Amino acid sequence: MSEARQPARSIGLPMRYVLVLWLLVLSAVAYLDRTNISIAGVQIGREFRVDNTHLGWVFSAFLIGYASFQVPAGLLARRLGPRRLLGLGVLWWSLFTAITALVPANIRGALLLLILVRFALGVGEATMYPATSQFVERWFPIAERGKANGLIFGGVGIGAGFTPPLVTAIILHYGWHASFWFSALVGTIVALVWYAAARDRPEDHPWVSQAEETLIRETRTLPAATLSTSSAIPWWRIFSSRDVMALTVSYFAFGYIAWIFFAWFYIYMAQVRGLNLKASALYSMLPFIAMTIGCFSGGAASDWIAKRASLRLGRCLLPALSLALTAVLLVLGARAHSAAAAAWILACGAGALYIAQSGFWAVSADIAGEHVGVVSGIMNMGGQIGGACTASLTPLIAAHFGWQSSFAAAAALALLGALLWTGIDPARPLDASA
Repeated sequence: MSEARQPARSIGLPMRYVLVLWLLVLSAVAYLDRTNISIAGVQIGREFRVDNTHLGWVFSAFLIGYASFQVPAGLLARRLGPRRLLGLGVLWWSLFTAITALVPANIRGALLLLILVRFALGVGEATMYPATSQFVERWFPIAERGKANGLIFGGVGIGAGFTPPLVTAIILHYGWHASFWFSALVGTIVALVWYAAARDRPEDHPWVSQAEETLIRETRTLPAATLSTSSAIPWWRIFSSRDVMALTVSYFAFGYIAWIFFAWFYIYMAQVRGLNLKASALYSMLPFIAMTIGCFSGGAASDWIAKRASLRLGRCLLPALSLALTAVLLVLGARAHSAAAAAWILACGAGALYIAQSGFWAVSADIAGEHVGVVSGIMNMGGQIGGACTASLTPLIAAHFGWQSSFAAAAALALLGALLWTGIDPARPLDASA
């Protein structure tokens, strides 16, 4: 046993942080696989002979599949555990990433087939964050959940940030199909590493020290002995909880704004701001670098404030302020005259938005306990419905009223999301909030 623990000690990290750092890698791969299509969108649109509105249908298909399977994914996270569910889920979505490249453009119904493939990809990726929220609830003390979720969602910015230059380079040298083959290969490798290294509970991992196991067990929401995969889900308490509903609607606003950057920012910089392919790829990195910084700093700040002031201030103040700041920056960025100024200001808006990210997921664990997979799945379903709306609505609003109006609509939702945080209490469990 002592020899098995040595690898974790040798890098100076408890095993829970070794695993959560690999979840950061998984999160980065998830966003590589979901955003590569926006970078390849110009080439795909040309090959399939579709305009931006129809391309938006393809983007939305992924998000509809993703949103539809959030609750089933939450149930599976609780029943199968995060180790098996994530291993299977990443292999599933890697398969459909590869199949995306195989869809022939010259057959009848090619667009419909592409839409179905992207829907199936969304179903696979739906497992990602309900499983990670279940992992955090089982492996991390309440006082560290802000940092843990900040690290996991830092992978969003890393994955989406490196996607534009990486996918662009592959496309320029080998074509857009090769970028999907590459993404599928990376996903397969990280899935196998995760399954080999992870366990569902710290009590089951041979590399967890006795001190770390004791710390986790004594500060977990529920002791290991009470964790059951067969106990009834309190559906009524969940859907009558004002905290769960407020989180879900606020996350709808969050998802709507985030997917402007994931689905349309690259195309916006190329088509609206007039940048070439390479320049668009470079500027498109900025929002995702900012998202990464926002995730890391927001998670750490959330835990710091919660420890020194109160849990509610730590978990709820930052999301409210960051969403309000996001609204301001979206409006200012859309009105900027130069492409560079627009890119930098909008990137700051993306960073401000992602300061809120860890708050959503930490609060879902705080109030839901062992049912966090289901509650976070419901919340994330709201976010992905928001993303599906922006994938299709953003080009329609832009076509009829201009791109400034598209960003103004997102800013209005950001203010709504900020307001909802004022009524959320992370110290109120499900049975008290019904």
